[in-house]
Amino acid sequence: MTPGVPWPDIAWLLAVAAMTAYLLLGGADFGGGVWDLFAWGQDATLQRRAIAQAMGPVWEANHVWLIFLLILLFTGFPIAFHQLVIGLYVPLNLILLGIILRGAAFVFRAHGRRGVGQQSLWGRIFGSASSLTVVLLGAALAAVSAGAPLTAAWRSWLSPFAILTGLFALAAAAYLAATYLTLEASGSLRATFRRRALLAGQAAGFAAILDLGLMSFEAPRLFLRLVAPDVLGLVLLVGLLGVGSYVSLRARHDGLGRFLAAAALSVMLWSWAAAQWPYIIYPGFTVIRSAAPDLALRQVLTLVPFGLLLLVPSLWLLLHVFKGRLPLEGEGGRRPKPAR
Repeated sequence: MTPGVPWPDIAWLLAVAAMTAYLLLGGADFGGGVWDLFAWGQDATLQRRAIAQAMGPVWEANHVWLIFLLILLFTGFPIAFHQLVIGLYVPLNLILLGIILRGAAFVFRAHGRRGVGQQSLWGRIFGSASSLTVVLLGAALAAVSAGAPLTAAWRSWLSPFAILTGLFALAAAAYLAATYLTLEASGSLRATFRRRALLAGQAAGFAAILDLGLMSFEAPRLFLRLVAPDVLGLVLLVGLLGVGSYVSLRARHDGLGRFLAAAALSVMLWSWAAAQWPYIIYPGFTVIRSAAPDLALRQVLTLVPFGLLLLVPSLWLLLHVFKGRLPLEGEGGRRPKPAR
């Protein structure tokens, strides 16, 4: 063993970093499914096409951060991982089912008779699975913080606090997706997604306030840690960034609004991690007590930089090649023909 190296702490920080990456990338994909399901207005067809165009090149690649998180928890914190998969067996399997259904529906819809644009059965499955999955992810996160036994569904992932946290996650994902889409769409579609973002931002802010109030009763330890001096600064920063993002979108500064939205959600997740510390699952499963032996952690964490050295440039190249701005034509939904 290497004395003085806090391997469990490093592993937990990497796990939170993976959660952040999945929130900012995969969360936006889930939010895109929400807007696909609830597209309305005369340009509803163009909205769905813009969402599919934005998600198409990267939506499957974003799950790499979820895979990284699961492997890190399995190898680095096997005791806590065992408790998670046993105690949250039902919601985790529903999340897995939702990810499978949304992926299959996304592909089948594209090759169906109607294709992307008109609402269809596969489109409804895609949007519904996206919405349900992100709600369950938020509920599962609340369950590990509330202190109730995970096997007691009605007190953990089906409690009012967990359900409200899931609804907040839904609104936050929809807000993030709409802010991203303001920069990937053009013309009237950009204004449409900006309005969607403002609507989702209001819903997320309202849900966050209600969630904090309910947290004080159902997850008192987490609430007290969030208002403690060492964490309160992060919570206030989340509020400032969120308000700044909303104001920026209203002023049509879409790039700044997207950046501040991503920053707000990132700081929010890290403020949760700071308040949750030193627990992975409260109570009883701390980072230290749940960690694998130092030898195993050292071997796993030593390989992580090499994996990231391959993964991060690959993802950058994917985004660089496929995520160039490809605006849709306003009425016809066709891209302009290249000049000869």
